[in-house]
Amino acid sequence: MWKIQLFKLNFDHREPEAVRQVLEGGWLTMGDRIAGFEEAFAGFLGSDSHCTAVANGTAALHLAMLALEIGPGDEVVIPALTFVADANVVALSGARPVLADCGSPDNWNVTADSIAQKISDKTKAVVVVHYAGFPCDMPAIVELCRDRGIHLVEDVAHAPGASVAGRPCGTWGDIACFSFFTNKNLSIGEGGMVATCNPALHQQIRYLRSHGMTTLTLDRHKGRAITYDVVQPGLNYRMDEMRAAIGLVQLEKLPAGNARRKQLFDRYRAAFVGSGILMPFANLPADYHSAYHIAPVLLPVGSNRAAIIESLKSQGIQTSIHYPPFWGFSAYGDRLSQEDAPIVAEIATRELTLPLYPTMTDMDVDFVAASLLSLN
Repeated sequence: MWKIQLFKLNFDHREPEAVRQVLEGGWLTMGDRIAGFEEAFAGFLGSDSHCTAVANGTAALHLAMLALEIGPGDEVVIPALTFVADANVVALSGARPVLADCGSPDNWNVTADSIAQKISDKTKAVVVVHYAGFPCDMPAIVELCRDRGIHLVEDVAHAPGASVAGRPCGTWGDIACFSFFTNKNLSIGEGGMVATCNPALHQQIRYLRSHGMTTLTLDRHKGRAITYDVVQPGLNYRMDEMRAAIGLVQLEKLPAGNARRKQLFDRYRAAFVGSGILMPFANLPADYHSAYHIAPVLLPVGSNRAAIIESLKSQGIQTSIHYPPFWGFSAYGDRLSQEDAPIVAEIATRELTLPLYPTMTDMDVDFVAASLLSLN
């Protein structure tokens, strides 16, 4: 039904071929592809990163909470503008999520200042999200967390390949969590990665991923071990070999895909100059490099967003909203308030996400932009 989808997979013959090889090899879970994907992703991040492939991005976030021993009585500061998974993993750990506002109507990320306003003597960790692929001010946030003795978790679901001053997003915090969901820059369907430069945390995460076991089924299958010990309680948050095989192909495509996303994003921004339709992060520092995950716009004050979405839909253009605010959800409406984040409260009523993916054409962008401008 869509002439231009919100997102399309950047797949070719290599992804199904990678899966075919796994199926013919006869080993589907936690094998050589997983190890290879973890090693390749660690090399992609650099900075002595240790990587653990997991079932999805939410599993990565949950493992971060568990590894950092977040629990009842603790508070975790999270962005007010983010997907609900960040609040869910905090709440399910028994802690209390506390919302930090955006930095400004142009900077939709949390800042050291907006985080500092929400820190209390119960704050045990801060979660930052590099919204839309644009990096947070990581040097200032790292300094704040270090000075306060607070753990820092990076949610890098939007930002594989983004960087600050040459240092990749995902290497600044104590733990970084990536998502490889279908619509992400690196797409495998379901899947995620936990990265850390701390060897002790890395080992803890690997135990938590797989039942607290000291050896894998593959080790016993190949005769490298006879049995196993369970050194602590753990979960089953493992990734399978098919997704890891796709991930290896997608990782090779990621730099070129991100570069194409930038071209398309810049084309959108140029089309909206002077129209009253704004795109965030117009004043990104020169040494901050985005992964351009999505193309969010801020509609003019008074716009009927629902009517705009329906009109674009009638023209075959798919759009979305990133994100509905926490205070609108039944699970959080009685404990998270728009008064906690007035900038996000304004953005949330006017944000609209336009199609963006590496195989879009310039003509596609021009058609979407012209269609939206005609409704303004």
